[in-house]
Amino acid sequence: MKYKVEICDLSLVIKGHTILEHVSLYLKSGRIYGLIGRNGSGKTILMKCICGFIHASGGMVKVEGKTIGKDCDFPADTGIIIESPEFLPYYNGYQNLASIAGLRGQIDRQQIRAAISMVGLDPDLKLPVRKYSLGMRQRLGLAQAIMENPSFLVLDEPMNGLDEEGVQDMRAYLLDLRKKGKTILIASHSAEDIAILCDKTFKLEHGKIVSEAGED
Repeated sequence: MKYKVEICDLSLVIKGHTILEHVSLYLKSGRIYGLIGRNGSGKTILMKCICGFIHASGGMVKVEGKTIGKDCDFPADTGIIIESPEFLPYYNGYQNLASIAGLRGQIDRQQIRAAISMVGLDPDLKLPVRKYSLGMRQRLGLAQAIMENPSFLVLDEPMNGLDEEGVQDMRAYLLDLRKKGKTILIASHSAEDIAILCDKTFKLEHGKIVSEAGED
């Protein structure tokens, strides 16, 4: 299969307003792709369409050859951070991820702990998530996205709330995932993040891709 993800002529119209207009992009394995653009340009909405959270008005999204909304409701083997990660406030980090992992039953306790450690958090920390800083919540969100070892990651502003050390850690981790053959799509306002991480970028304005840069 040449492309891991295919977005073909995707359009979204809500109450007469065009949100996405004929968006097409193709993502290969072992690459990091960036979505850039101002607030309201359509980046987050596009990610939600890719993940099956919103059904497009026209066009098609395929992940691993399966059409979202036709062959499946959501893309399999996908880790997602879109907008601010939400967790049960009175559970600690491990308890939150264990409750999510229990829905699918694909990973065990040690794999959950390993994912938490991998993003720089302590899996034994008893602090409830309601007392986490924004950066800690963002790290926990990434741990949730990667704990089942997905082959495709969709990350909306993954550096949000992280301090400089956290940003460096996150960049190193994403680059390591690329080496392992993962396909990663990120949206970011940081030109530095995009320059360091992305093999190719797509710029959106008013729901359209207006330019592309980089190599497939």
